[in-house]
Amino acid sequence: MLEAIIFDMDGVLVDSEYTYFESKSTILEEAGHPVEESYHYQFMGTTGEYMWQKMKEEFSLPLTASDYVGKMNQLREKMVATDGVRPIEGAPAFVKRLHEAGVPLGVASSSTLREIKANLQALGIADCFQIVMSSEEVPNSKPAPDVYLEVAHRMGVEPNNCLGIEDTKNGSTAVHRAGMVCLGFHNPIYPKQDLQKADRIVETFEGLDREALEKIYQEVKGEKDAGSH
Repeated sequence: MLEAIIFDMDGVLVDSEYTYFESKSTILEEAGHPVEESYHYQFMGTTGEYMWQKMKEEFSLPLTASDYVGKMNQLREKMVATDGVRPIEGAPAFVKRLHEAGVPLGVASSSTLREIKANLQALGIADCFQIVMSSEEVPNSKPAPDVYLEVAHRMGVEPNNCLGIEDTKNGSTAVHRAGMVCLGFHNPIYPKQDLQKADRIVETFEGLDREALEKIYQEVKGEKDAGSH
């Protein structure tokens, strides 16, 4: 039985990836390391600390990873102040449909808890979620399953009775490793991500409701049970 649905935030609820791409490119260019936008795709779904530690090692950057996270977030906050919080098309309405249908909902994001809460508030969906968690609160960030397992634990549900919604390779791998059914979201306006760990892929949230997700969950569970015999 499907007990809960757990959402990623960046790229699933909030159109925020461009703020990461642009801010990181700006900082790297100032440090003498210009990169293409595609360079950043590998880090989609990971924490700021993780991505800057990797870039620090790769480019021998002089400051600490935390310093760069701070610089990145300052630049991102300026962009959000100018543009506002952009929702993924159809996502707030989708969340409200599920909430009104009585589905327990959670958020498992690699962003900071402060940013997650601010974004959900700005989109008018903060009250729809029982549990909201940042990967910074668990030992390992995505693609490790830690944040998904902890959200399920706090919600009082079994991980294998949950469906996770993700848009990145790292995120879908985390859901898969948590033993949850993974619904991959491929946004047609974003670069195509490796979602091979997702059990199903959708390109829009239009027409998706509790019944549709129950059906996907039961189908995937049936396939997995058949495959294990």
